[in-house]
Amino acid sequence: MTFIEEVLQSPSYGWTDEQGKAYKPTRREILSEFFSRINVVKSKRNWISAIGWFWVLCIMPMFVIFLTNFFSWWLVLALFVYGMLIMSTHGTIWYHRYATHKAYEFSHPIWRFITQNLVVKLIPEEMYTLSHHVHHAKSDEAYDPYNSRLGLMYCFFADTNHQGVSKTLSDKDYHKVAGMISHTGVVTNSYKQYQKWGSIANPYYTLGLWLLNWSFWYGAFFLIGGHGLALALFSGAMLWVVGVRAFNYTGHGHGEDKHVDGVDFDRTNLSVNQWRPGYLSGEWHNNHHLYPGSARSGFLPYQLDLAWVYIYVLSKIGMVSKYRDSKKLFYKQHIHKSKSTSAKKTAAATR
Repeated sequence: MTFIEEVLQSPSYGWTDEQGKAYKPTRREILSEFFSRINVVKSKRNWISAIGWFWVLCIMPMFVIFLTNFFSWWLVLALFVYGMLIMSTHGTIWYHRYATHKAYEFSHPIWRFITQNLVVKLIPEEMYTLSHHVHHAKSDEAYDPYNSRLGLMYCFFADTNHQGVSKTLSDKDYHKVAGMISHTGVVTNSYKQYQKWGSIANPYYTLGLWLLNWSFWYGAFFLIGGHGLALALFSGAMLWVVGVRAFNYTGHGHGEDKHVDGVDFDRTNLSVNQWRPGYLSGEWHNNHHLYPGSARSGFLPYQLDLAWVYIYVLSKIGMVSKYRDSKKLFYKQHIHKSKSTSAKKTAAATR
């Protein structure tokens, strides 16, 4: 096995079948793995796999209170704008382009901290970043933690079942993996602490940041619009984090080849450019797979990229010191080259 295939904890049903192909678990196997991975009574090393769903459970009573005591259509609109636009765009800015791909750099750690906590926190950096590195190396193949070919349930429960760091890394490999998130400012465990807690992120840091983040944002929302607005926006954050678990399934054509000529240029995987995640979060997914290290993925004129707008504005006011933009390279390698090839074929046909 290669290093990238050993980064994540293998599910009990394994990554491959007897023929070495991606193993497709049954619904029973997926649910069994899910409940096993969130069982902190069985092992405290399950805390990092359980924390995301624990945070969802914490917001669910807020959602019920909002619906029963503060419901209004204006607040419903605020809920959807916050969840579908603001939370979604932040996910692209922070988790996708910075935490995973280091597509840009901050000029000072304070700007990094502000960007990290720009919204209600619902995903530990570790759970997103490590698995996303594996996803890019193994897209739609065995070992891809959210392999779209294996179905919606496989992708939906991937954060718990497939995205946790391996619990059996050597000291050397652990520090190599920990280096994948060290730039985010997350307080990481020593190797001995990793063996105890089964995670890279220190649990006390993670819980402390969560409490500070939620306290700040609930207080800020309350001061702006009272309990109704605070409950609505936290509910929007919850709906986003649940819904985003299905993104890789839809963003990779439901496990089928749905590429469109002139729209999806990367044919090495099943990723597709979709208008909804594109316009709402700057997630032009096929473009991103084509140039994963780019701070911009909206390359074509109609491809609005709000995440890129944020990064670009921060660069203009000095909060971002460096970024990579692959738009010119995209045009050179795919648009201009394609037009040149078409012109040559047309000229040849007319001789």
